[in-house]
Amino acid sequence: MVEFYLNNQKIRTAASPGSALLDLIRREQGLTGTKLVCKEGECAACAVLVGSLQDGRVKYQNMCSCIMPLANAQGRHIVTIEGINLSELTPVQQAIVDCHGSQCGFCTPGFVVSLSGALLTDHRPGYEQLLRAIDGNICRCTGYKSIERAVQRIAEELPKENYGLEMLIREGYLPSYFSTMPEKLQAINKPPEASQAGQFPVFLGGGTDLLVQAPEKVAHSPVQPVSELPALRGVREEGGRCIIGAATTATELEQSTVFQSVLNPDDGFFHLLSSSPIRNMSTVGGNLINASPIGDFTILFLALDSHIRLRGPAGERTLPLKEFYLDYKKMDRKPEEYLAAVEFEIPQKEVCFSFEKVSTRRNLDIASVNTAAAIAIDENNIIRTLHLSAGGVGPIPMYLHQTVSFLRGKELSEANLKKAVAVMQEEIAPISDARGTAEYKRMLLRQLVLAHFQKAAPEMEMIDILKLMK
Repeated sequence: MVEFYLNNQKIRTAASPGSALLDLIRREQGLTGTKLVCKEGECAACAVLVGSLQDGRVKYQNMCSCIMPLANAQGRHIVTIEGINLSELTPVQQAIVDCHGSQCGFCTPGFVVSLSGALLTDHRPGYEQLLRAIDGNICRCTGYKSIERAVQRIAEELPKENYGLEMLIREGYLPSYFSTMPEKLQAINKPPEASQAGQFPVFLGGGTDLLVQAPEKVAHSPVQPVSELPALRGVREEGGRCIIGAATTATELEQSTVFQSVLNPDDGFFHLLSSSPIRNMSTVGGNLINASPIGDFTILFLALDSHIRLRGPAGERTLPLKEFYLDYKKMDRKPEEYLAAVEFEIPQKEVCFSFEKVSTRRNLDIASVNTAAAIAIDENNIIRTLHLSAGGVGPIPMYLHQTVSFLRGKELSEANLKKAVAVMQEEIAPISDARGTAEYKRMLLRQLVLAHFQKAAPEMEMIDILKLMK
């Protein structure tokens, strides 16, 4: 049984834990304000707020209910547009009406839900913060400018004094029942039930891939939800290593100061990933186990020379991530094993870590080619540390062994970079597909890898990076 609150109603259902939450919302509960459109988490017309009890308070995030496993609603507060509506329009709804932010109206509930959820923070949000909250909501009619004007109006009209839940309820932004949710969730908040003995379950994280690729299989399989298992959550530092639980979401990783200290802030890594509703759902482990040749997290962790921990009936084993992928969608993993954590040694300050990606859209898109690098160059201009990874140029996420072996320990020079590029071109094997021709991908990777070195040694004027890029 899955037990949770849907708006102000307690739900206890025997529906398949692997089915989509949206199916229960629309078909069983008849709440049709939450729309079914893409069924892939692309448009957020199905957006709901998901509230989790943390330290006596409920923290809300917007998520796509069309690909959210019902199991992940356990012990949570799920809010649809019907759970936000009052007898009169809320200030969020009124701003959208007054600024003509709705035309056909099909996407509007998702926008209202996402914006209302963005108000539920400790501090008064500004325009940019509210705008980021709807980065996953798609409108096919308005051209967005009217929606942006509505967001600006919401930001300007939010009361400045005594900001918080009580004020939001008092000023008509949210219904009063929101204030009762901590006590209600406390009464039912418990960890998900384990799978039946003797069966190998489908380990479910955010469902952002499995409920798109194989919804029927997941709905009719025993499932083990991992998102609420404490042992698989969180980011911590131990003895100079960063250890990340496999069920940690992309948003949680983005908020981790330990992990952020590794990234190059100029790369804007997380804003190159999927939208906010998907980052709130997707897990690190799910991205790695997906085994996509262009998985952004996979490419990033390969360049950090990461190791992974796999657990199963026989115990736990650790292996380098660069040895995990064997062939297209094939991994060194037994059916009964699951990914528990990924870990890496935190790079020293002299190491320049860099991530590059080219996609049709700058943000929120699948890469044509992506690559990451960890580079350290000593005072004698020798490349002492080097890890290079690349996606979209082979059947698996690639650690560029041959290129790394050629360059490591050598002088950083134009001649050596030119030779390294030639080695790299022999090492990769891109194919032509919807994201570009093989030759285009070869050119992209060459440019992006050279950009890594330009970041690592911007003062090396004797190396004409632009010349090598031609």
